[in-house]
Amino acid sequence: MRSKTKMVHGGITRDEQTGAVSVPIYQVSTYKQDGVGNFRGYEYSRTGNPTRHALETVIAELENGTHGFAFGSGMAAITTVMMLLDAGDHVVLTDDVYGGSYRLMSKVLNRFDLHHTFVGTSNPEQVEAAIKENTKVLYVETPTNPLLKITDIKKMADIAKKHNLLLIVDNTFATPYWQQPLDMGADIVLHSATKYIGGHSDVVAGLVVVKSEELAERIHFLQNSVGAVLGPQDSWLLMRGIKTLALRMEAIESNTKELIQFLQGHEKVTTIYYPGIESHRGHHLAQEQMSGFGGMISFDVGSGHLAEEVLKKVKYFTLAESLGAVESLISLPAKMTHASIPADRRAELGITDGLIRVSVGIEDVRDLIEDLSQALGN
Repeated sequence: MRSKTKMVHGGITRDEQTGAVSVPIYQVSTYKQDGVGNFRGYEYSRTGNPTRHALETVIAELENGTHGFAFGSGMAAITTVMMLLDAGDHVVLTDDVYGGSYRLMSKVLNRFDLHHTFVGTSNPEQVEAAIKENTKVLYVETPTNPLLKITDIKKMADIAKKHNLLLIVDNTFATPYWQQPLDMGADIVLHSATKYIGGHSDVVAGLVVVKSEELAERIHFLQNSVGAVLGPQDSWLLMRGIKTLALRMEAIESNTKELIQFLQGHEKVTTIYYPGIESHRGHHLAQEQMSGFGGMISFDVGSGHLAEEVLKKVKYFTLAESLGAVESLISLPAKMTHASIPADRRAELGITDGLIRVSVGIEDVRDLIEDLSQALGN
């Protein structure tokens, strides 16, 4: 079954008892047992819910994994996965990582004696140099947020195997339609499903898919113990979103390519970050490990003042911190999604005050280009 068909027919697609072609929303917490310990697959919805199970089944199939797990947010998913570790363990992470992931590692999990090092995972030598005796996890975000850096997943898998590490890949920007990290050697893949997988700005969720049965048992234990599970209503919304994921990603990328052409010819745009253009350092690698380049663009207009003026003037781009929706969104990473990262660290990474991040939607691209043109002052 090909990817686009799998998004419609993968997993559990109907209710066998009634023939309903949409999995019902099982708004239930408790399940009747036929005898002590004799239950019909479900006993309590923190442990398992039929609607959530249907979602977890389809995301596992889309990522070519063994099991999927749905959480109340992307951060809940990351936090639960990090609980695979013990106090004293060390994690090597992509430096240009989502601000929430940076905050989690540097201000929350560090208090539990979990150590970390941020490195440029686009450079395998830096990754090797950062590994210590107590390193247990290599955590990669590719493409990254907001500079769209690309990491070689296969090389990271080789390094992880060499040092007996778990390789975790945040696949939020690429989605399982454009990139499948488990096929390239990753052990765990995760998503902020709030973004492209949901796709309609109406649900907050996180998804995790694992490659092995052993990891599935450990993650399920943590999911049940910690309890940050996704509710049935939101699980149903994600399944609905998945059915159109391929169509949305194709439409979004088509719009993105035309927006890139406009930005490349604009005198006020100093730098463009998008893996689909040849000038991007990770372009050729992205061509190898991704089947599409996605709908995220970051571009620098040279100053924070001009960037804020652009954000004030746009009409069709919604000023918001999220991404991956049918409507186009725009943000200023230095003051929004990445404000939790210290200013000196942002400067070191290249997240300037003039950097604008755009999540391209499915509107008529002519309206989007005209909107950016007037906002930039043309």
